[in-house]
Amino acid sequence: MLNHGGYRGKSLAFLQKNSVRVGDVVKVMADSSYSGILMPRYEYSDDEHIVLKLKSGYNVGLEIDKIKKIETESSTNMKKENLPQAQIDPKLPRLLLISTGGTIASKIDYRTGGVTPALTAAELNAAVPELGKIANIDTEVLFSEYSENLLPEHWKKIAEKIDSCIRSEYKGIIVAHGTDTMQYTAAALSFTLAGITIPVALVGSQRSSDRPSSDAALNLISAAKFLIESNTSGIYVVMHNSTNDDEVACHWGTRVRKNHTSKRNAFQTIGGSPAYIVKNGTIEKNLQFNYVKREYTPRINFDTRVALVKYYPGLDPKIIDFIISSGYKAIIFEGTGLGHIGKIMYEYVDKAKKKGLFMGMTSQCIDGMVRMTVYESGRDLLNLGIIPLSNMIPETALVKAMWALGNSKNPEEMEKLMKENIALEFSD
Repeated sequence: MLNHGGYRGKSLAFLQKNSVRVGDVVKVMADSSYSGILMPRYEYSDDEHIVLKLKSGYNVGLEIDKIKKIETESSTNMKKENLPQAQIDPKLPRLLLISTGGTIASKIDYRTGGVTPALTAAELNAAVPELGKIANIDTEVLFSEYSENLLPEHWKKIAEKIDSCIRSEYKGIIVAHGTDTMQYTAAALSFTLAGITIPVALVGSQRSSDRPSSDAALNLISAAKFLIESNTSGIYVVMHNSTNDDEVACHWGTRVRKNHTSKRNAFQTIGGSPAYIVKNGTIEKNLQFNYVKREYTPRINFDTRVALVKYYPGLDPKIIDFIISSGYKAIIFEGTGLGHIGKIMYEYVDKAKKKGLFMGMTSQCIDGMVRMTVYESGRDLLNLGIIPLSNMIPETALVKAMWALGNSKNPEEMEKLMKENIALEFSD
């Protein structure tokens, strides 16, 4: 039976007439010539078009009435592929590749047309044979989730897995991760595994691994080279540094942010340049950040009773009452400019302080320092007990607050941890 997933009416009759099925590579003659994979349609799609995924990785809809000819170039192979076994080279170092899901561990599901977390770590390794020339790669699937579904309990599982490998033969660890919340996980690992003695690279891709335009392969290859050759330690996010395939950036885990929805160079270091650049097979180090190594003291715990409040004109200050009554223990404010919130909030901020909540201030601005002594409003907030958090990224501050709360016996100890520069969350 031919697979015509999602097509109906006129479009279904057209596909049946031409013996074409979803997943086939077809050539279509219309206003121009198109070659690509026939994609499925969704439940509420019209019956006037078919959809092709082109070699560029993008989709195009073609109106049936304008199609002069369609022919199948190759049919879908529905059989499960046999993955080649990686060859072990005793001369090469060992890396561990942990798969958690996300686009880098995804491919198109031709039954639904969606991108699904279907690739295992072993499949990723097999799909990028260049990895086997850099290191012997062990693979493990820790879980398979889109990163928007990850919770602090997942951060904890990743951290515990990495900690269990610290005294192993692994030269470094790759964590295949979705990009949407990668900066949160990177920050979480940076704090829980502060002082880690090996390098860890979180690697993702903006486009799924089976797309011709995917950035997965270069990101993985560059991450492997970085882990083997950089002679460093710490937590990094390794992603494209430009829209081309010319260089890959290695960002500090607490200084990185996803700044674009779809570009391959979506990630940027905030407050400086990436820690390392992988370019033409070489590793270039950035000496800008003065990172001081510390004793490895893993503290793998989180308390999620922390709220991130983005201030805006018209924000109802009663949200602070809700936060207090809901049992939260800390608030990270994403304030305006140098670190301000409107005076309409002051009464409620005072309530939170009297209830013993930690309150930290970050800025909505992408770059620059929080400086609450410049204007009267900032000084008022300091007097109300809000702690300025310099140029810490709001998302990093949220994660750090969860970590600090989970590893503190009292508010004073939490405040001390929040002020300490543990993993380069404060930069010069």
